[in-house]
Amino acid sequence: MSGPAEPAPSPSPVTADDVGLAVLLSVAVLREAPPAAWDRKAGSLEWDCWETAEHLADDLFFYAVQLGPQRPPLDTHVPFALSRKRPGGPANFTFADREAGPAGLLQVLEASGALLVAMVRTTPHRVRSHHAWGVSDPEGFAAMGVVETLVHTHDLAEGLGLTWSPPAELCSRVLARLFREAPESADHWLTLLWATGRAELPGHARLSTWRWDGTPRS
Repeated sequence: MSGPAEPAPSPSPVTADDVGLAVLLSVAVLREAPPAAWDRKAGSLEWDCWETAEHLADDLFFYAVQLGPQRPPLDTHVPFALSRKRPGGPANFTFADREAGPAGLLQVLEASGALLVAMVRTTPHRVRSHHAWGVSDPEGFAAMGVVETLVHTHDLAEGLGLTWSPPAELCSRVLARLFREAPESADHWLTLLWATGRAELPGHARLSTWRWDGTPRS
């Protein structure tokens, strides 16, 4: 007679190393883009590729600084001033210098990613900070940074004419952390694209609205 079924193992946490890997892989792909291609539209977004990469860098910067204060805010973001370079463009806290060209833009992306890596690695697990989709912890901000990197690199790859396919295990971990209601699928990357409104999944129409749940798991 067999005993009770063993419970399914909990997914491994999303870590600072995951953020670093996502940014490393993203920058490696984006370095292959033709210099003249950065003004093209980024996939299904209304922004061009330069704006989208700038927005991605800004996301990583934002997640890092939310963990920075000794007493992180629980009701709003750290009050860096938001601005837009044009109507309809992304609202950012930071921007890259256009005169530095694509190489400079990717340095800004690398640097913002490194800030988030450092903050996730050094911030105690008990710390909580504000995000519009739920107060989160360092692992949650790491997962958000990975998702932003993976899916915006997808947008950029479409616009720049590049090939992008991130590691399935990385996609699986952030799905488990942020998208617990996502359907089970063998293709974790396609599921992540579906969960962020960028693709159809067999049996599931493309989402017109979506959000993640960054609240702590314990």
